[in-house]
Amino acid sequence: MKFIVGKKLGMSQIFDKEGNVIPVTLIGASPITAVQIKTKEKDGYDAVQFGTGSRKEKNVRKPQKGHMKDLGFFEALREAKGFSGVERGAKVDLSQFQEGDVVRISGVSKAKGFQGVVKRHGFHGAPATHGTKHAHREPGSIGPTWPQRVLKGRKMAGRMGGDRITLKNAKVAKVDADNNILAIKGAVPGRRGTLIEIRG
Repeated sequence: MKFIVGKKLGMSQIFDKEGNVIPVTLIGASPITAVQIKTKEKDGYDAVQFGTGSRKEKNVRKPQKGHMKDLGFFEALREAKGFSGVERGAKVDLSQFQEGDVVRISGVSKAKGFQGVVKRHGFHGAPATHGTKHAHREPGSIGPTWPQRVLKGRKMAGRMGGDRITLKNAKVAKVDADNNILAIKGAVPGRRGTLIEIRG
């Protein structure tokens, strides 16, 4: 299994041998450090916990300080289930990935705030004319006469975005190990600076 954690840098484009444009998302993925090795006997499952980024010591809580100990103070910790072959303190970098690899990408999508039903669920809205007054983007009826309550799961206005999204079958377009940059074909969830998990 392959695993790396990086930050979304933004989008760009590259050209293939035939001269076709390929839109790519650039992810800055510096080497990550194995902080904890989890085993089935002790923790109930096999996994490796990795630390990425850095932060000042004053911004780290005491339990986290004890957990990281001599490895440094990381910005974030992420787990890779099924990852093996490393010891605590070992570094993992981009050299494990190659151009053409098919990967799974996880990240938090852009948060849109409180949105209405037209934007959030794609409702068509009311007719523009024929007597419609001030109700062009309203949801309309939210339930029948019986059972005199709003049924669970009804699509209504509310907070939109900010969800954990996993993108499957994404392709690695280019690997720049010298500059710690990974180019993924197409779009990736989140804004610039979003923490992205890449599993191969």
